[in-house]
Amino acid sequence: MNVLLVEDDDLLRHHLGYQLESLGFRVYAAPEAREALFFSDEYAFDVAIIDLGLPGMDGIDLIKTLRQRGRTYPILILTARGNWEDKVNGLEAGGDDYVVKPFQFEELKARLNALIRRASGFSHPKIAAGLYRLDLSAKKAWVGETELVLTAYEYKILEYLMRHDQQVVSKTSLMEQLYADDDRDSNVLEVLVGRLRRKLSQAGGDSPIDTIRGQGYLFKLSCS
Repeated sequence: MNVLLVEDDDLLRHHLGYQLESLGFRVYAAPEAREALFFSDEYAFDVAIIDLGLPGMDGIDLIKTLRQRGRTYPILILTARGNWEDKVNGLEAGGDDYVVKPFQFEELKARLNALIRRASGFSHPKIAAGLYRLDLSAKKAWVGETELVLTAYEYKILEYLMRHDQQVVSKTSLMEQLYADDDRDSNVLEVLVGRLRRKLSQAGGDSPIDTIRGQGYLFKLSCS
């Protein structure tokens, strides 16, 4: 998943970026609003983390601008400001939740995951489709009562497809979930999807993942 991180404190931006990447996120970090707006025009994001106290255009105006440009992904506000007016102003500008500095990373992670689940249409940390189940917190998958033994990449592919159930997901979108840089190989992706399909089939019959020629992949069952 792609995260837009906007924080002017160099040390905090570096540490947050590192911690988020260790969780499997792909982080685009900007120290100020102008670079953040450039990223927002160039990349598709799943969530944004925005500090209110930015130089130049502040975080509230940045959030307003993103919403005016049609960016609908959830936004988590970071603020060192203690009064309630700033929190309200950030939320009214288009933010979805906030964390007050200083904070523990575990709190930020929990709030971020909750926003992502809600934005994906899932209010709890599990996804199910027939025999297929995911535990989003534990990063585990089952077919019926059989727990699958998946690599980290195989799990990421399955989770992303199930989060976008009954939608065609392009190879480019999937590769962006797997690779932290531009060194992407669609042949490797095809191997990983093929391996995942075999594991799903061996555990429960027909694989729920279809290939849509020239477009990408489709998880054909409805998830809830």
